Amino acid sequence: MDIAGENQLLDTVLAQLVKFGLTATVEQRDIDIADHQVDAYVRIGRDRKTRVYAVEVKKGLRPATLGAVLHQIEHAGKPPLLVTDYVTPPLAEKLKARNIAFLDAAGNAFLDQPPVYVWIKGERPLEMPGTNKAKGRAFQASGLKVLFALLCNPDWVAAPYRGIARLAGVAHGTVGWVMADLPDLGFVAVIDGERRLLKPELLLKHWAEAYARTLRPKLILGRFRTDQAQWWDKVTPTKYDLAFGGEVAAERLTQALRPETVTLYGAKADPRLLIDYKLQKEPDGPVEILQRFWDFPTETKDLIPDPLIYADLLNIGDARCLEAADLIYVKIVNGFKR
Repeated sequence: MDIAGENQLLDTVLAQLVKFGLTATVEQRDIDIADHQVDAYVRIGRDRKTRVYAVEVKKGLRPATLGAVLHQIEHAGKPPLLVTDYVTPPLAEKLKARNIAFLDAAGNAFLDQPPVYVWIKGERPLEMPGTNKAKGRAFQASGLKVLFALLCNPDWVAAPYRGIARLAGVAHGTVGWVMADLPDLGFVAVIDGERRLLKPELLLKHWAEAYARTLRPKLILGRFRTDQAQWWDKVTPTKYDLAFGGEVAAERLTQALRPETVTLYGAKADPRLLIDYKLQKEPDGPVEILQRFWDFPTETKDLIPDPLIYADLLNIGDARCLEAADLIYVKIVNGFKR
């Protein structure tokens, strides 16, 4: 994580508030709250009327990562404020609709906490120094596969690199450079002579966001639609070498979500499935089939692992899915504590 770059972005964005007649003071940076991390507490206001915001700094905000960001800032304990390099007009509208305060480096803003109201969108993005720096090779596409294996079974972090590579479906060398990154990022340490995974809850959040941005788009085998109602209830996905993810998997785990989309992972979009359930290709269809990218057995053969269900829900990002993501997140975190 590029903490220095995030701090620079925060300072740059806050300095612009003077043009709105506002003052802004960073009261604290890098705050840990239970299993959540807040980038900063910032006091913003006019004259003596001020309010403290819990700030989440996110570079390169995209529609695919919005759900992950919202899931993080809505658990910050104070009014959340999203700070980023650029918010497009459509994203600005989505954030305003969710009443999420934001500021960006281009001068777009939404603040709606008395005595302050600011609403600006449509300003052009600026080129910010350092905003395109990667978090590290661990968060590139192949590195994300390694992190996924470790999140599914944290004890594997102590395994030989060759074994991790086999489970994650990556080259042996990939594991080497991921493991070199993780201590610097604060997620791995050697304790009593053995590698241990640290802060898995925080790693899960960073992984889910990076997965949506970097790896997931490369995995899509096809999108489809069908006129058959609730067809997924009739499917045995293993018959087609597939497993449910997304909303269907969440519904089966939590009974707290009525699916509106269907996500499946497997080696291919099996023609038998397309014929049996009259699935027809459609670029924005509510049925998606993605390439399976891991090579280890799962607890339930017809469902993908919980961290990936969580990431799928954040990728959808609406209020229904974020509520279900909360339930699955708690389940995963409880598993980390065993």
